[in-house]
Amino acid sequence: MPDTNSQSGLIDPQESETAKNNRFLLGTLAAGHLVNDWVAGTIWLVAPAIAASMGLGPAEVGLIIAVNGIAAGFTYVPAGIIADRTRNSGLLMLISFWWVAIGYFLSTLVPGFWLITLFLAIGVMGDAFWHPVATGILVKTMPKRRAQVLGIHAMGGSVGAEILAPVSIGVLLTYFDWQSSLQIITIPAFLMGLLFIVMGPRITSVSRQPVRKEKFTQALQVWLTHRGLMMVGMMVLYNMSLFALLSMTPLTLQQRYEMSVFNSSVLFAAMLVIGTMFQPFIGKLSDMVGRSQPIIITLLFSTVFSACAAWFEEFIPFMIGLICAASLLTAVRPIILAAAVELSEESESTTLGIVFSVLDGVGALGALVAGLVGEIELALAFLMAAVFSIFSIVFYLALHASSKKRKYPVVFDD
Repeated sequence: MPDTNSQSGLIDPQESETAKNNRFLLGTLAAGHLVNDWVAGTIWLVAPAIAASMGLGPAEVGLIIAVNGIAAGFTYVPAGIIADRTRNSGLLMLISFWWVAIGYFLSTLVPGFWLITLFLAIGVMGDAFWHPVATGILVKTMPKRRAQVLGIHAMGGSVGAEILAPVSIGVLLTYFDWQSSLQIITIPAFLMGLLFIVMGPRITSVSRQPVRKEKFTQALQVWLTHRGLMMVGMMVLYNMSLFALLSMTPLTLQQRYEMSVFNSSVLFAAMLVIGTMFQPFIGKLSDMVGRSQPIIITLLFSTVFSACAAWFEEFIPFMIGLICAASLLTAVRPIILAAAVELSEESESTTLGIVFSVLDGVGALGALVAGLVGEIELALAFLMAAVFSIFSIVFYLALHASSKKRKYPVVFDD
């Protein structure tokens, strides 16, 4: 019997309901990502404000940011394992909002540098917890649209972390101290936490997968091979370069060039937005020509521009070098993630959990190193970014040579 719905142009009610639910899920998770990353993304400007209020220097700024990254790195893999073992993903997301809001809010109430740093780290762990939970349910619910839905979810985070966070905290720090400013920034997370009490129960995972020890061990063993260790080294050095560059940027703009907090926040946001805008284009290019050429060329130019930022003290040459270096390092990140997933060739979620842990956990030490050398001279922090970047190329070339020798054409095709 012919399908009367198809012939008459009517839409299947079940398909219509599924599409409606998918739109709800995608919009809700993109908004949630925006809110959590909005709070967490303020750290680049809050850390210098904390240090200034206590009479501290670049080393303490780098330490706050490094501890933040390490705390986030410890969270990704456990969060992914928990997400795979539960169907009630909405509850996990609800927890993440309150985790972020309470952690950051308490950091404004406690005394002393170390307690503040501790509670900021607790807050960012809530933000890190969100990512594997949200991305996991998206790819499970819409498996045929994985790239699209992950892109939309990432866009929400980019708006929060790279536009709203620096600009809003820059405005608030112009009028309030860092404690009041951060308390105001947590309001959207508290509101989303209240909203998810109602919306959370509607979000459930389509499958519940037991976590097998042997599968996790198998995924981990890939990274203990020669190729895996070279990839880990490259990713760590790449992110150390990015963290070194970003962590000292607001401080340099405010101390060396006597810029206001607001003006420095706008320039900081512009650096990140430019790189984010180029991510789809450089990603598409890498799909056509392979991963190696875009990664090597981008990191090479970021090395040159980071060195320029270290060399020039005049504002315009310094900013050209800084913006170009930060934009290139931001733009190349998706290609590095893709290369890491292709290296493993399976267990994508576990692989990404490991990759994010390496990038944000170990790579965050770049902020600490930059802060320590920044105590001598802030220009040295940008020179360290160049050094980290060039050594990441060395590791990747070693990985590329190993792949060619052992005939792995898929991952590192030129």
